[in-house]
Amino acid sequence: MSSNTSFFGDLLTSIADRGRALLDRNARVSGATKAATLVERCEQLLSGRGEASGVALATDILDRYARMKTGERIAFFEALAETFGPDRTRLEKAIESYGRTGSDAAAAELHLASEPRRQELFRRFNLAPGATLSLVRMREHLMDAMVLRRDLAAVDRDFGHLFSSWFNRGFLVLRRIDWSTPANVLEKIIRYEAVHAIRDWNDLRARVDSPDRRCYAFFHPALVDEPLIFVEVALTKDIPGAIAPLLDEQRELLDPEKATTAVFYSISNCQRGLGGVSFGNFLIKQVVEEISRQMPSLTTFVTLSPVPGFRTWLEAERKAEASPAITPADRETLKALDAADWAEKAEVRETLAPALAAAAAHYFLVARTNKGKPVDPVARFHLGNGARLERINPMGDLSPKGISQAAGLMVNYRYVLADIEKNHEAFAGKGEVVASAAVKKLLKGETGVRALVPIP
Repeated sequence: MSSNTSFFGDLLTSIADRGRALLDRNARVSGATKAATLVERCEQLLSGRGEASGVALATDILDRYARMKTGERIAFFEALAETFGPDRTRLEKAIESYGRTGSDAAAAELHLASEPRRQELFRRFNLAPGATLSLVRMREHLMDAMVLRRDLAAVDRDFGHLFSSWFNRGFLVLRRIDWSTPANVLEKIIRYEAVHAIRDWNDLRARVDSPDRRCYAFFHPALVDEPLIFVEVALTKDIPGAIAPLLDEQRELLDPEKATTAVFYSISNCQRGLGGVSFGNFLIKQVVEEISRQMPSLTTFVTLSPVPGFRTWLEAERKAEASPAITPADRETLKALDAADWAEKAEVRETLAPALAAAAAHYFLVARTNKGKPVDPVARFHLGNGARLERINPMGDLSPKGISQAAGLMVNYRYVLADIEKNHEAFAGKGEVVASAAVKKLLKGETGVRALVPIP
């Protein structure tokens, strides 16, 4: 299979090289290629001049784009937005025809006429060798530009529309990442880890090659050595409440046959240009199925998740004159967070833990965005996948990142296979946050339950 793929790739490259020579034998490659020249080439590509010239044109356009500076790229995106929208003349005729006849043929023509020309342009770009990754990178540049240029959103929507089809779940391949994985892929795992930074190769090996650790990633046939998303899994006997013991390279290793719990402690998206294309829900469910077949002793599947927006929300509640999330007594207790070294003192951590747990229960179960969704993005992800909020863990992550983002807080989401669909419907249809009884009791402020929250 790989030899056939290599042969096909070499063939495309050969066609592209020869075609470019036919297109312009005397052209000089310039790093300052103007957007206008690129637009002209795009029009040629859309006009259709044969397969060989199409491959050559697509390759030439992407090569020229790769050498563009930021301003030139933005000018190109502007042209994509203004020049390569729907063919308005064709669209008006299609609207008139459908209004007059209402026929299936007229409806089909209306559908085709309403598609922006840039979608077909992107599909033709994809004729070039390695074009899929180039287009993912192009969208990353577009996303950077959109920080100040929201008028380019239509171009971004077309990228998202096509990528949703191109990266459909049916095309994705699940692979286990271990120490035998090629070094170039392992290097990318280190680089793309977005939750708990991998310090060095020894740290990586402890995460992917220990008997009680697993790592799985989704790949796409067009991006052979580029992981799309990966998840790191710890095999344990109990549900963990803190990340440090899981990342400890000197920990006592557990025989996988004695494990009863699979802990998803880090999920990292690798390709920013594929934002909006959902992989995580499929990944978690498939990994659960995979390791369940391999290790029938596993009965519990949980995450140990960060709470990236909690500290910002908490500080806003503390500054408010009156907050339904914080009692007067807890407000006084939370003043300890203002000391730079609070996390280093065991007695301060113990005092803070109940107040943080109660505030966190309000954060997850009550606080909402303007659209009526939970304010925490990680919560929206797991609850939308059908998990339930299982446990709140004050002092779960005392790293500088954990303290700055969440005042040390982490949570467990639990995936019970029999309840996933029911939980998903409750969240998606009713906006209900499915949570354990212990979490709900924290919201009521029952001090007896607060004392049961584990404190490292």
